[in-house]
Amino acid sequence: MTELTVRQLRERAKELKAGERILLSGVIYTARDAAHKKITELISSGAELPFELKNAVIYYSGPTPEREGMPVGSCGPTTSSRMDGFAPLLYELGVAATIGKGDRSPAVREAIIRNGALYLCALGGAGALLAGCVQEAEIIAFPELGCEAVRMMRVEAMPLYVGIDSCGGSIFKR
Repeated sequence: MTELTVRQLRERAKELKAGERILLSGVIYTARDAAHKKITELISSGAELPFELKNAVIYYSGPTPEREGMPVGSCGPTTSSRMDGFAPLLYELGVAATIGKGDRSPAVREAIIRNGALYLCALGGAGALLAGCVQEAEIIAFPELGCEAVRMMRVEAMPLYVGIDSCGGSIFKR
């Protein structure tokens, strides 16, 4: 298992292969469907974005409210294909990786390859386990979206799999 920081993802992307297990640490951002729609509207209008896209990692999750002593409640992945209409643009603008569950569309796979990026998979149904990796969480955009607001989260040793690597290898093609 490879331990990586968010900063190392882009520089090590070519080394990581589909199916490889990693432990990710650093700052990631949560965003689901409604937040992706708002982010793309901001991009279209030339407005300021809630976070820098270059080398960012976006986790497709809508954490439940925090529990006592923890920054979030359950924090599992949502189905990634729901963001497939938005993902190619975000990869083109520098996103290093997205995290979710399930396969991606051909357009997303092509954007991953073209941009030397990654698609990482979190274990579905393990939201409580993944919440234990979250050290800090703060809503940074769209609080009106409730659990789907964009959060900055600092994670430590978040267990993930490389779902689609930067060369197009995929755990979904067998």
